[in-house]
Amino acid sequence: MRLVLLSWNAASVRAAEEPLLDAGVPLMERAAFALHVAVVREVVRRRGRFAGARVVVLAGAGNNGGDALHAGALLARRGARVRVVATADRLHEGGLAALRAAGGRVRGLVDDASGTGGPWPAVTVAGAVDEVLAADVVLDGVLGIGARGGLRGPVASLVEEVRAATGDVDGPVVVAVDLPSGIGVDDGTRTGAVLDADVTVTFGGAKPGLLLPPAAASTGRVEVVDLGLDLPERPDVATLHTDDAAALWPVPVRDAHKYSRGVVGVVAGTRTYPGAAVLAASGAALAGVGMVRYVGDAGDAVLAARPEVVVGPGRVQAWVLGPGVSPDDAAQRRRVQRALEGVLHRGEAAVVDAGALDLLPERVGAHVVLTPHAGEAARLLAQRGVDVERADVEAEPLRWARETHDRTGATVLLKGATTVVVGSHGVVYAQSDAPPWLATAGAGDVLAGLLGALLAGRVEDVHADATLAPALAATAALVHGRAADRANPGGPVTALAVAHALPATVADLLGRAA
Repeated sequence: MRLVLLSWNAASVRAAEEPLLDAGVPLMERAAFALHVAVVREVVRRRGRFAGARVVVLAGAGNNGGDALHAGALLARRGARVRVVATADRLHEGGLAALRAAGGRVRGLVDDASGTGGPWPAVTVAGAVDEVLAADVVLDGVLGIGARGGLRGPVASLVEEVRAATGDVDGPVVVAVDLPSGIGVDDGTRTGAVLDADVTVTFGGAKPGLLLPPAAASTGRVEVVDLGLDLPERPDVATLHTDDAAALWPVPVRDAHKYSRGVVGVVAGTRTYPGAAVLAASGAALAGVGMVRYVGDAGDAVLAARPEVVVGPGRVQAWVLGPGVSPDDAAQRRRVQRALEGVLHRGEAAVVDAGALDLLPERVGAHVVLTPHAGEAARLLAQRGVDVERADVEAEPLRWARETHDRTGATVLLKGATTVVVGSHGVVYAQSDAPPWLATAGAGDVLAGLLGALLAGRVEDVHADATLAPALAATAALVHGRAADRANPGGPVTALAVAHALPATVADLLGRAA
C-alpha cells in the first residue's frame, strides 16, 4: 500500500527546508512527533497495547538519527522500554539529550567484544542482533537523505544477520525514518544490506527512492508527514492513482464513432505462434478502442478469438508492433518496418515491443513508446554501442530507462515488478500496481494492446504535449496491474484472463473517479 503520489530529490527537499529552519520552525520535533505516533499505531496493531513495548532505535550521526532519538524519547515517555544502538561515535546532541532525559539507554555498536563503543558502553553485533530480534519495533535512523552509498562496517553486518535470522518468520515491526538506510535516495538503487521496512515515515515530501525499483521493495507502506515545505511544482518521480488515470482515459463523447475513438493497427504473432497476436488484439479491443486492425499471417486465429477485428491494412492512429514477432520471420518484420515508416512520416503513434525493438529507427519522437523488459532494454542499448547487461538494468532501472530515452527519443516503459516510465522533459513515473502473479507469459502482449488503445484514443493530444505519452504509459501499467488483480484476486492469472478483465477494470476506474 502506498499513500504517496509525488516525490522530490534530496536537493529539492533540503532547499525547501532551509527557509523554515532559518525562521526557527522546529521541523525535527514535528517530524519526530509524527514518527512516534506512527510507531505507537503499529505496535498497538500488533500487540493490542503500547505500554511496555520494547523499542530499539538504530541511530546514526545525522539529522535522521536525531529524528529517531527524539521519537524514542516520546515513546519512552509513553511507557516503552527504549534502547538505542549507536552506529556512529557521535549522535545528534538535542535528540540524545531528550532520549536520556526520558530514560532511554544508549550503547555503541562494535564488531566484537574487543571493540569500544565510543562514548557509550559497547554492544557487539551479536548482542545487537539479539536485542533487535527481541524488540516489538525497530526504528531505522542510520542514514538519511544526505548519505551516499550503502551501510558499511558493523551496522551492515547487523542488518545482514537480522535479515538472515528473520527470513520468512515475523520479526519486529521495522519503521524506516524518512527512508530505509542504504537505498539510493534519488535513484532507487540498493547498495549492500538494507533493512526492509514495514512502514516508512517520510518527512516533508516523498523521495524518489521510495517509489523506484529496486528500493521500492524495501519501503513497505509509505506515509508522508506534511511539514509545510514549498516544494517545486514538478516532482522528480510520480505515481498515478485512480483519479489521475481516470482523467487521462479517452472516454467517448455522445457523438463519437469508431474512427474518432481511435484505430489500433497490430503487427504481432505468426501463423505458427498466433497467441501474441490474439493477446495484443484482445488488449486493444477490450480496453475500448474504436477499431482494431490486424496485419499479419495469424488473422484466422485473431478472428476466431475477436471477430470484431478487421484483418488487413488501412487507416490507423496507433500501432502495436512486435509482440511474438520472430527474428527469422522476414515477412512480419517487413510489415513492422512499413508501419514504422508511417510512424516517422505520418505521425502515427506506436507501441514498440519485443520483436520490433531491434527494428527501431535511430531517432523517433515521444509518440513512440518502447516497452522492453530489462533484457530487451540491455540488447537495445547494446545495439547503440552501450556496454550494459540485463543485471545492470535490473540494478539501476531509472538510469537505463533514461539512457534508452536519451538515445532513441522515445518514451520508455521499462517493465518490472515496479514499472518505470521515462519521457520527455524529465518526466518519470513509477507504478507498482501489478500483483506478482502477473509475471506470466503473454501479459506483456496484453499491455502493449492496452497502451496502443490509449495512444490511438489521444494521438492528437500526444503530439500537442510530449509529456502526455509517459502519463498514458503509466496509466496503462496501472490498469494492467488492476485487471490482473480483478481477474483472480490473490491467485494465479493467465494473460487472456487479464485482457478479459479490462472492461470491468476500466469501468470501475471511471466510476470511482466520478
